[in-house]
Amino acid sequence: MRSTLLQLAGGLGAGLLAASSVAGAPEPLRAAPAPAPSASPKPPAPAPVVAGSYILGPGDSLQVELLDIPEYSGVFTIGPDGTLYLPRLRSLYVEGLTVPELSWFLTEQFRAYVRDPQVFVNPVVFRPVRVYVGGEVARPGYYYLSGEQALPEASGGFTRLPQASRSGRLTAQVAEANPLVAPQVSNRPLQLPTVFDALRAGGGVTPFSNLQEVSVTRRQPLGSGGGKVRANLDFLSLITQGDESQNIRLLDGDTVVVAKSSVVLREQILRAAETNLSPYQFEVFVSGRVKSPGAVVLPQGSSLNQALVAAGGPMLLRGRVEFVRFYRDGSTDHRQFGYSPGAPAGSPNNPVLMAGDVVRVNDSLLSAGVVVLNEVTGPFLSVYSLYSILQ
Repeated sequence: MRSTLLQLAGGLGAGLLAASSVAGAPEPLRAAPAPAPSASPKPPAPAPVVAGSYILGPGDSLQVELLDIPEYSGVFTIGPDGTLYLPRLRSLYVEGLTVPELSWFLTEQFRAYVRDPQVFVNPVVFRPVRVYVGGEVARPGYYYLSGEQALPEASGGFTRLPQASRSGRLTAQVAEANPLVAPQVSNRPLQLPTVFDALRAGGGVTPFSNLQEVSVTRRQPLGSGGGKVRANLDFLSLITQGDESQNIRLLDGDTVVVAKSSVVLREQILRAAETNLSPYQFEVFVSGRVKSPGAVVLPQGSSLNQALVAAGGPMLLRGRVEFVRFYRDGSTDHRQFGYSPGAPAGSPNNPVLMAGDVVRVNDSLLSAGVVVLNEVTGPFLSVYSLYSILQ
């Protein structure tokens, strides 16, 4: 059955591509080019994701209607193994198909039992969107992102189309009323999460995140040949210019990767902190010759000197400043330098901090000598004081 499905999907793919080119269906994963500078620049609209590009999988619930045969119609859910159980047809493997491909596939399967079958498929509940966020983000990993999981039409039953529409002559009015039944002429997007939502779920960016190089990898429907496609985005233009064309919508199984910069991008961190892309504050640890050692909470983009000020400032008798940073790959950045209160942020003596960094102000020779002297003379002074009291 699966091989038959692949053959049918391949045959349908050419027809769907031709239909989409006629109807002007957008390609969701292709980022639109940045607008040319003008007196009043207007960002282009985001690339919508139509039902024709949504790939069905386990957890999706579909309302299947076989025209004039209600006993074969109803709401059915795709099982964990990617199969859809239908009356008379039994178990069919449908994972990897789009809504139009499934409608055509079921029509062909029902021909063995019904003369001139007319099958209409309408998704009523979408599975959670699970994406992988990797690269230079605070917490890489898999995340479930929220979106519109159920259609408003689901509560009112299946939306019947006019007879003229069932024969293929779909109108824009019908498509706007129910775009998932008529995806080839509808530009109304599904309510799905975007790249912004994925990066925010991953904890936001780091000082080394290069938002100008963000890639999204997505698998293609079987009817389009399968495989994967990739889009390269300039996500920085979204938070600096409001370019929504770079904030494409995500589908289940997408992979979002942020490139890593070789230098600290402090200005980018400050711009990201102005939005809700990253947490506004982070925590570092300051110890040694400061007035209030311990954990310090700082705003994004803060430098080492700001951490020392937040810890009460260094003491008068102090030595060199020790800076330690731990990376995810197991390496560390461990260095010492002199305290320079006038050093600009991002300089070698005043690095931009990340969450979890450790800053320690060491003792000077004089302060270390005082500490040693106290440790040596302390016991003798205590004994002498006790002797004086007893006398």
